[in-house]
Amino acid sequence: MKLRTFLGLALASTALALPALAPAQTAYKSEYKMSLVLGPAFPWGKGGELWANKVRERTQGRINIKLYPGVSLIQGDQTREFSALRQGVIDMAIGSTINWSPQVKQLNLFSLPFLMPDYAAIDALTQGEVGKSLFKTLDQAGVVPLAWGENGYREISNSKQAIKTPADLKGLKIRVVGSPLFLDTFTALGANPTQMSWADAQPAMASGAVDGQENPLSIYTAAKLHTVAQKHLTLWGYIADPLVFVVNKEIWNSWTPADREIVRQAAIDAGKEQITIARKGVIEADKPLLKEIAANGVTVTQLSPAERDAFVKATRPVYEKWKTTVGADLVTLAEKSVAARRK
Repeated sequence: MKLRTFLGLALASTALALPALAPAQTAYKSEYKMSLVLGPAFPWGKGGELWANKVRERTQGRINIKLYPGVSLIQGDQTREFSALRQGVIDMAIGSTINWSPQVKQLNLFSLPFLMPDYAAIDALTQGEVGKSLFKTLDQAGVVPLAWGENGYREISNSKQAIKTPADLKGLKIRVVGSPLFLDTFTALGANPTQMSWADAQPAMASGAVDGQENPLSIYTAAKLHTVAQKHLTLWGYIADPLVFVVNKEIWNSWTPADREIVRQAAIDAGKEQITIARKGVIEADKPLLKEIAANGVTVTQLSPAERDAFVKATRPVYEKWKTTVGADLVTLAEKSVAARRK
């Protein structure tokens, strides 16, 4: 009897201990939804494809990711993507710092006009202390940030004339994304900024309802904007748009620690590859992408340092105004990081 009692107690205590040793794992979903603005024909979407493939291979199919380009999970509304991600409507995303800046004001840092003069400056921010600080902010905002990607420098095109000075922008109707900082910047340059979706922008350019737009060269070429009257292109590099690879927190917590590490490393690896793709054609000495664009009858203008300075001066009041919104300490850290970069 004593032996039975002892065995019964031993089994009971073992049963009680088991849940603590091996907590029940939430069942994995058969498919995880990844939101993207652009599909794999663009460097942005290609980053999503690379990430999904790496995760599928490295988890032996335990984590299967499906791409939803055109922010189709939220009816194409880019500005709702971050909120939907936080709420769990979206499982994971590669998001634009511009699109998410209304919800996370610190991300407006990258849209401060002429903060980043070259690719080394972008890398100094995303891969340094500024990047770490922004990842903490995103984590506190309710998502799990894993890696950086890149949509690229936003260059300006129009149907009227070559843009070499701020005066050349006077009165031009320029399509911009829905950000107050963009509206302020183009208003300061004398343009008429017009907020509209990308789907509406292309027909508006074709009809002449809008004179111009600003976007990375990868979008200019993939969308064949020379066919909608965008025959004048100026490389001014006024802002760049880093992308962020993120996962919804509940989804993240549902995976084993080992799988979380696989997803994180896959994001980092995919991000590096995606950045290389995004910069292809413009970082080489002969800049083959510019030759390809010019071959379509487009006038490509590259600003001299003095010409660029005129735009910097014209937009400086906007930069100073937004410094407090972004966070003065973060902007100062960014300025120091850019100044100390390896060129």
